[in-house]
Formats: sequence, C-alpha cells, structure tokens
Amino acid sequence: MTEKTRSPEFHLAQNALQGLRADLFQDVFAYRPLQPLRREAARLPGRAGQASVWLPHGLVAGLALLTLFVAYAGGFGGWDVRGEFAWALTGFLPAGAVLLTLARPVLAWWCSLGMTPMMLVLSGGGWAPWPPGSIVGHTAVMAVVAARTRPRTAAWMWVLTALYSMFAEATVAWDSNSVQMLMFSGVVVAIVTLVSANRDARREVVAERTVTAVERDKRTLLEERTNIARELHDVVAHHMSVVAIQAEAAPYRVQDPPPELAQAFATIRENAVVALTELRRVLGVVRAEDYEAPDAPQPTLADLDRLIANVRETGLVVEKAVTGGVRELPQGVELSAYRIVQEALSNSLRHAPGATARVEIGYVIGGLGLRIVNGPATGLVKPSPGAGHGITGMRERVGMLDGEMTAGPTADGGYEVTVFLPVPVAAAPGAAGEEAA
Repeated sequence: MTEKTRSPEFHLAQNALQGLRADLFQDVFAYRPLQPLRREAARLPGRAGQASVWLPHGLVAGLALLTLFVAYAGGFGGWDVRGEFAWALTGFLPAGAVLLTLARPVLAWWCSLGMTPMMLVLSGGGWAPWPPGSIVGHTAVMAVVAARTRPRTAAWMWVLTALYSMFAEATVAWDSNSVQMLMFSGVVVAIVTLVSANRDARREVVAERTVTAVERDKRTLLEERTNIARELHDVVAHHMSVVAIQAEAAPYRVQDPPPELAQAFATIRENAVVALTELRRVLGVVRAEDYEAPDAPQPTLADLDRLIANVRETGLVVEKAVTGGVRELPQGVELSAYRIVQEALSNSLRHAPGATARVEIGYVIGGLGLRIVNGPATGLVKPSPGAGHGITGMRERVGMLDGEMTAGPTADGGYEVTVFLPVPVAAAPGAAGEEAA
C-alpha cells in the first residue's frame, strides 16, 4: 500500500502514535525544572509577594504530603506483615514520584506507573490494582504533568493508565477499584487540562493583542508620515514649479541679456525641472491610487480664522491670542502649525464636548510657539473614544521640523498641547530682502 492510497484513519493513527512517542518516550530523562512565578504575577506586597513566586513548588510539595498521609491512613501498609521498611515504602515512593515532577515530569510519571505493582505487593492486603497511596500519588503526578505539558500528553497518560488497570485486573488483582481510580483521575486531569488550556489561550490572546496594538501604532505612524509626505510634496512641487517658470521668463524681462545670463537662467530652469521630476518620482509612491492633489494652496496660519470660525459653529467656544511680530514663515512650518491647531481643536471637540478652548500663537525670533488648551467636558454629550492617533500625527510633524512638543492633562481636568517650531532667521521668507534693506 503506497503513501497516497493509505486511508485517513491510518494517518490519524500514525500521527497519534508519533505524538505518543514524542510526548512520553523521547527525552524521558530530560531536566525540566518547574519555574517560579514571575514577580509581576505575584501580586502580594512585601515578603509575602517574594515568597508567593514559589507557590507552584509549594502546591507540589503539598500534594506529596497528601499522598503520604493517604498512604498511611488508608489501611494499607501493614507494617506487622511486611515490616517497617515496606511500610515506609508504600508512602514515600508515591510521594517521591510527586516531588520528582518538579525536575523531570515525564520520568516522574513513568516511575509512578511502574511502582504501582510494587505498591500492590508491599501493601500486604486487598490485592486491588490501586492502593490508596498510589491512587492519590499517580493522580497528582498526572495532574502536575498535565499542567506542565500539552493536552495530548495528558490524554496519553490517562490512556496508558487505563491499559495498565485492565491488565492488572485481568492477571493478578483479586479486587477491582480501577473504575473508581480512572473516574477520579480522569476528572482531575480533565479539570487541570482545561484550566491550563484556558490559561494558555489567555496568554495567546494577550500576546496577539499586544502585537496587534504595536502593528496598529506602526500603521498609524506610517499613515501620518504618508499624509505629511503628500502635503510636503505639494508644497515643494509648487515652489519648484515657480522657480522653473520664473527662470524661463527672467531673460525676457531684460533687454539684450548677456549670453552668460541667459545660459544661467536656462541652467536654473533645467535643474528645477529635473528636481521636480525626481521629486514626483520619489515621493509619488506615497500617494494612494485614489489620491488627488488639492486644487487650492495648502493652508497656512492666515487661514486659522476661518478654521476657528468653523469650529465655533459646532458649539466649541474658542479664543485666539497672537503675540509677537506676525511675519510670513516657511510654508512647511505654516502648514504644520495649521494642522497641529486643527488636530488639537478636533480633539477638543471629540474628548471635551461643551468645553472652552484657547489657541495661543507666539512669534519669537527663533521660531513659532503654539499652545492649545481646553477645559474639562461640561456638556451632556459623552466624549468620543479615541486611539491617540491625533497626538501621534502632531508629534510626527513636530519631529520632522526638529521642534519640541508636550501634551497632557491640566490640573482642572482639561488638556494642553504646547509646541515650539524652530525657524532660523535666514529661512523666513523675505529675510534676505529685509537684510538688504
């Protein structure tokens, strides 16, 4: 029978046997110490929190003591028949198998299963397949191993335990308690497996949510950078087009221009056209397929009055204050300042309905200062939830211009955004003309 003609049942059985071999036969002696809890998982304060990290080890030790108690209190271990040594073994061997799960869980299960016939002989009476100490000890071992491994391993342990029980009852046992043992251990192992699976599922969900949040933040950051690149592309392309047109028209404004001057203007125009072509080729990749360049020029600080008027129509009370000598700034700075104010006012509308807002613009020698502050929400409209993308976009714009920004709640429950955008004096439009004058 070839591999292609084998039935699905055959492959299912083959995979099951491979899983049995991988779980219980390979690396039986592997050293796998039980790890303490992480400090953040230990929520108790002080020394109690430091000691609680060893809670799993304490639980295993408690199961070993319970096994020891049941072995000596269950009526087996007749020391007067087999001697004190045999009486001691009937309790300490199952308890030792439980403790072995702290370091070598798979080996502990094999030891617990293998010593069960010995417990039957050492018990000195009853001849049941499972003495009381072995019932508790073997169930505890399976529970600990199930908590430390996968559900498939727990299933195989229980199946092999059932096979041993049927074999023991069919050969050497005079009495029967396998059904009780299998039901008891099955319920315990099933509960432990479900709890472990639920714990692992929760961890996976938390990990996936963390990854999703990180990816969402990255995507938001890329979207903001894309929007900024689109706007800067339009700004720079406009200026480069003006340079090319003026360079082409300049020779015609001078009567009988020297050939050197005409050639210089021609070179300026050629370089402007080449730069514009490269700019469109490089930055054009950030445009979406459905993106259309705006027909109107990009907004500047001169358009803030129109923006504030529109915001006031929505019910937000906005005050505007301008300090310093108003002057024209580079268009990239003007555009970024406008967008920052626009986003800050939008956040005020979403997160603080009914509040008042104030926009302060300060023209200083070294740049431009912005302060947008709003009070707490006072209206009946509930604030709209947000993901913080607006703050991310503002920080990107400020960082692009090597500026500084702070954003956070105020003492009265409002919110404040403070920005400083540096502008060198030589970079301001008209600065060269003022110096010449």
